Amino acid sequence: MVDIREEKGDEADGRAVVLFSGGQDSTTCLAWALARFAHVETVAVDYRQRHRIELDCRKQVLAELHHLSDRWPGRLGTHHLIDLAALSDISETALTRAQEIAIGASGLPTTFVPGRNILFLALAGAVAWRSGARHIVGGMCETDYSGYPDCRDDTIKAMQLVLNLGMDARFVIHTPLMWIDKAATWRLAADLGGEALVALIREHTHTCYLGDREHHHDWGWGCGACPACRLRAHGWDRYQASRSV
Repeated sequence: MVDIREEKGDEADGRAVVLFSGGQDSTTCLAWALARFAHVETVAVDYRQRHRIELDCRKQVLAELHHLSDRWPGRLGTHHLIDLAALSDISETALTRAQEIAIGASGLPTTFVPGRNILFLALAGAVAWRSGARHIVGGMCETDYSGYPDCRDDTIKAMQLVLNLGMDARFVIHTPLMWIDKAATWRLAADLGGEALVALIREHTHTCYLGDREHHHDWGWGCGACPACRLRAHGWDRYQASRSV
């Protein structure tokens, strides 16, 4: 397991806010933050997503995660659940409606929810401003991802600038998964929390766009057919293959 020194500096440098949905990526990012910061708060958003089951899974992950390292207990602070039903009201997407998951006329997946990550980062910034945290952590990635423009590194850099200008702050947005694929995400979880964290992610996190918790696979629960399940499963297979070499 990795032993990463806590960042030095003033109190704000020891505090972070993590966008935490209860999925594989955000759980890995939460572990990454716990390894680095003395005080970590989480932000989850209920926007009436079809896979709202992830918000229930989040509770189990939070209950167990901080026990996986002797350095993590006491670091988890407040867990914020923010109601953003308005995003569903104004969205016509396969994540907010019973629509087919496909590539739309624009070339983007129908699972793309316009404005979602932009709003999430703004909300995380507001929480960070109130709590005196300098660091914001998100699981955005443009290596193995569904093609969402609000997951791109350029978007995140632009949002950091907007938050700092708009809140007269010096936030740093961290995206630990930005340049790694799903196999490397599984590997990062193992490095951070050992096999115990990998097992926690497999059993208790949720990725499936359809909210399926009936079908169990080696990589966890889900329908096995939606884009999110396929990415997670393919990453798991490559991670397992790399361990056998």
